[in-house]
Amino acid sequence: MAAGRDLVILAVDAAGPDAQLLLDALSEALLRINGDSGRSSFDVEAATPRGGFYLARDGAGTLQGCAALRPLGEADSAIGELKRMYAHPGSTGVGTALLAHVEAQARRHGYQALHLSTRVVNSRAVAFYARHGYVPVLAWGKYVGAAQSTCLGKTL
Repeated sequence: MAAGRDLVILAVDAAGPDAQLLLDALSEALLRINGDSGRSSFDVEAATPRGGFYLARDGAGTLQGCAALRPLGEADSAIGELKRMYAHPGSTGVGTALLAHVEAQARRHGYQALHLSTRVVNSRAVAFYARHGYVPVLAWGKYVGAAQSTCLGKTL
């Protein structure tokens, strides 16, 4: 289904059933691509006033994708971290709409930049982020020295 005026993106509890359905779908897709589900990199309990977990639904209410935002490092960080970005295969424009929504939320929360990490082997994701202005940035935390990961960022 094409994204457009009928796509609705709302903040929800990441521990809720709809969020879990999308997080499970993302984990399965990453496991196929990377050999790692990425589950250990996202804690649904880590809710923050400067972030959120966002679900996209089409006009019929069908789940289309998700993304999360949190501070990178300390709670007052100037950099937001994009986590658990996912759009159902075959959906058109959902990833772009989710990314734009998270970027807008990041600006609203006062972040100056948005960073993310993805696996180098996930070439579709790497290309998607490059098309949207994301460039390589210094790795942080567990990604330092992790050759399988690429850290990308964009100034907001």
